[in-house]
Amino acid sequence: MKLFKILTTLVAASTLPIGATALYAAAAPVTVGGAPMYPTKNIIQNAVNSKDHTTLVAAVKAAGLVDTLQGPGPFTVFAPTDAAFAKLPADTVPTLLKPENKNQLTAVLTYHVVPGKLSAMALRRKVMQGHGKAMLKTVQGEDLTVTAMGRKLMITDSKGGMATVTIPDVNQSNGVIHVIDAVLLP
Repeated sequence: MKLFKILTTLVAASTLPIGATALYAAAAPVTVGGAPMYPTKNIIQNAVNSKDHTTLVAAVKAAGLVDTLQGPGPFTVFAPTDAAFAKLPADTVPTLLKPENKNQLTAVLTYHVVPGKLSAMALRRKVMQGHGKAMLKTVQGEDLTVTAMGRKLMITDSKGGMATVTIPDVNQSNGVIHVIDAVLLP
């Protein structure tokens, strides 16, 4: 019976147009923060539903970056979780969210964004081509360094802080999100 199901699936897939099976497989939503992230929605439309990214969403709103991240992109976003923001000194987030600190908040947030859509595989390829590390120019203007530790991708900021990609390849209509476990600081 199991062999029949496998053969049926293969026959059905072979009747699809070339490339359609990859498209079909890639269309399945990834769950982040208890919510499905649909590849047909943009970064903001998905992020607002993640219970793990409420601080990031509040910061994006405070910085006035909602329209940008709803735009066509494409963008690669390294998205820190609420737990990542909680690792910062106690007064950091409330201070950054104050209107008078909008420029500093914008710099921190845009430091998590790279132009283009870079999948985890593309990042690994860049690391291999760079003999163990890849430099990515952020929208903020400074570089992030990507390395691999076994199967995990590590992102290092300009101050030497490191984040691990915990959920890669959360595809969006205007790019891709890689969930990370630390806030990157320019």
